[in-house]
Amino acid sequence: MSGKNSPPAEAQGARQSEASLLVKFLRATEVDTRMLGMLGALLLIWLAFHLLSDGRFLTPRNLWNLSVQTSSVAIMSTGMVLIIVTRHIDLSVGSILGFVAMVMGVSQTTFLSDIFGTGSGWIWVFTLFIGIALGALIGALHGYVIAYLAVPAFIVTLGGLLVWRGAAWWVTSGQTVAPMDTTFRLMGGGPYGSIGAFWSWVVAAIACVGIIAMLFQGRLNRQRFNFPLRPVWAELTLAVVSCGAVLGAVSVANSYPWPKGIVRRYAQSNNIELPDGGLFIAHGIAIPVVIAVCVGVVMTFIATRTRFGRYVFAMGGNPEAAELAGINTKWVTMKIFILMGILCAIAGAISTARLNASTNAQGTLDELLVIAAAVIGGTSLGGGVGTILGAMLGAVVMQSLQSGMVLLGVDAPFQNVVVGIVLVLAVWLDGLYRRRSI
Repeated sequence: MSGKNSPPAEAQGARQSEASLLVKFLRATEVDTRMLGMLGALLLIWLAFHLLSDGRFLTPRNLWNLSVQTSSVAIMSTGMVLIIVTRHIDLSVGSILGFVAMVMGVSQTTFLSDIFGTGSGWIWVFTLFIGIALGALIGALHGYVIAYLAVPAFIVTLGGLLVWRGAAWWVTSGQTVAPMDTTFRLMGGGPYGSIGAFWSWVVAAIACVGIIAMLFQGRLNRQRFNFPLRPVWAELTLAVVSCGAVLGAVSVANSYPWPKGIVRRYAQSNNIELPDGGLFIAHGIAIPVVIAVCVGVVMTFIATRTRFGRYVFAMGGNPEAAELAGINTKWVTMKIFILMGILCAIAGAISTARLNASTNAQGTLDELLVIAAAVIGGTSLGGGVGTILGAMLGAVVMQSLQSGMVLLGVDAPFQNVVVGIVLVLAVWLDGLYRRRSI
C-alpha cells in the first residue's frame, strides 16, 4: 500500500514545492499579481487572434497600428483612474473628445490659417492650446457642479455626454472638417508621424536608464527608512525583464518599414538613389505613442509622488476621514475633472490628426472603452485603489480585442457586445478580488 501511495505523495510534494517557489518569487519581486494576470490574459488574447487570423495579428505592422490606435484611450484612462479612485465616474469623455476635436479642426482650418498663413508652424501650437483650454473649462464646469452643487457625477457626466455630443454637431451642422494642418497631422502617426529607428533606440536607452535609476533610488529609500529590502537577484530580475520589454517593443516598431510608394517619393524628393532590393526605412515609435507614454509617466508621478495624488487616494479610501483631516475635497474633485478634460483634449488632438479630419462620430462609445480599461487595469469601483500603468495596459487589452475582431471580420455591433461583456466581467472580478483580499 505504501508503494502505491508514494508516487502521488511525491507528485503532490513536487507541486507544493513549485507553488512555494512561485510564492517566494512573487514576494521577493513584489510583483502585483493582478498586473501579472492581466499580462497573461493579454498574451492569450494575442496568441488566440494570431492563430485565428492566420498569423496576421502578431506582425510588426498590426502591432504598430495597435499601439497608435490605443494611444487616445490610454491617455484618457489615466485620468479615469483618478476619477474612479475618488468614487466618481465620467460618462462624457467620448463626447468631450468629439466636441473639442471639432473645435480644434474648425480653428485650424479657418481663423488660425488666416492669422498665421497656411503651413505655419504656429497653427498646431495654438490649435493644441485652444483644445486644452477648452477641455479644462469643460472639466472645470463638470467638477464645479459635482463638487460644489452636490450633483452626482453620474448625472452630470451623463448630461455632458448628451450636451457635448450635440454641441459637436452644432459647431459645423454635422459637416466633416478636413484636411488638417501638415504639422498637426504628425501627432496622429503614419510614416512621417514617427521618430525613426535611431531616435527610437535613444528613447529605449533613456527608458532603460530611467528604470534602473528608479529601482536604485527605491532601494536607497528603503535603506534610509529601514524598510525591508528586496533581494539583489529580484532587483536584477525586474531590471532585466522591464528593459527587455522596452527593447523588444522598440525592435518591433523598427522592423515595420515605410510603404514602398512613400519610400519612392521620399527618395525622389531627397535625390536618393534606390538600391535594387529597395530602401528600408523603419517607422520607429509613433509620435502618439510617445505622447501617451509621456502622459503615463507624468500621471504616475502626479498619482504617487505629489500631495494632490495622496489626497485623491485618501478621499477614495475614506471621504469623510479625508475631509476631517483638512483636505479640501471639493477643490480636489474639481481639479480631477479639470485634468480629465485636458486629457480628453490631448486624446482629441491625436484622434483628429490620425483621421486628418474632425467628424461628429469621433469619440463615440470611447467612454465605455476608457472605463473598461481602468477597471480591467485594477482600478476598483469601490474607490481608493488604482494604478496608471494598469489602466494603460487595460487600454491595450481593450484595443487588442477590437483590433483582433476587425481582422476576423466581426461586425461592429457584435464588437460592442464583446466590450460590454468584458466590462461586466472586469467589475465582477474586481468584486471577487476585493472580497478575497478582505
